[in-house]
Amino acid sequence: MKNKDEVKKYMYKLLLVEDDKTIADVLKRQLSKWGYEVSLVEDFGRVMEQFKQEQPDLVLLDITLPYFNGFYWCQEIRKRSMAPIIFISSADSDLNLVMAINQGADDFVAKPFSIEVLLAKMQAVLRRAYAVKNEAKKIQVRDAIFGLEDGVISCGDKKLELSGNEYKIFKMLMEQAGKTVERNEIIEKLWESEQFIDDNTLTVNVARLRRKLEEIGLKDFILTKKGVGYWIAL
Repeated sequence: MKNKDEVKKYMYKLLLVEDDKTIADVLKRQLSKWGYEVSLVEDFGRVMEQFKQEQPDLVLLDITLPYFNGFYWCQEIRKRSMAPIIFISSADSDLNLVMAINQGADDFVAKPFSIEVLLAKMQAVLRRAYAVKNEAKKIQVRDAIFGLEDGVISCGDKKLELSGNEYKIFKMLMEQAGKTVERNEIIEKLWESEQFIDDNTLTVNVARLRRKLEEIGLKDFILTKKGVGYWIAL
């Protein structure tokens, strides 16, 4: 069970391509504490397969790897994605730095490094890559992870895709988790003016959304404050 301070966080998904198991485990543990969702590559001959599956927001990439080096994988990633890439390597010569940038990397961090330096570089790269004004790509509240771009809710290994009014309602509730969102506020947001919709229609939309959430294990996720509105508990 996560602490309350950790349950609502904005998340970026990272893919760590590092063959030193000790370094990889330490980085995953440290970065997870800062709210990043970190996946480790286990099969270094199939990096692209995992990249396609994970669709990370950022790749941390070592140079010296089994099968193919980091420059090769950087090239392969750039053929299909502009996701930011930061090289993390003890091979910190000027030539390697130049090669990394020429292959399409966004930055280079030489080992050994402090986690604070890596975090600062990651945050700078993510800001440049995803020009989102104080809005994250994903919001997590308890066991629910909501993708703002694709409208997909994940709970464990189960997923649910929302669209239309269900997406708008759930987005409002997730963004304001912990507080009651009044019915009138939701109606105005969805239809711009209350005259286009009656109160019962909102009730029907929320009931349908609740049934879908229950199917992926999120029973009683949306709560009702009678006569006022709806809320999601932290």
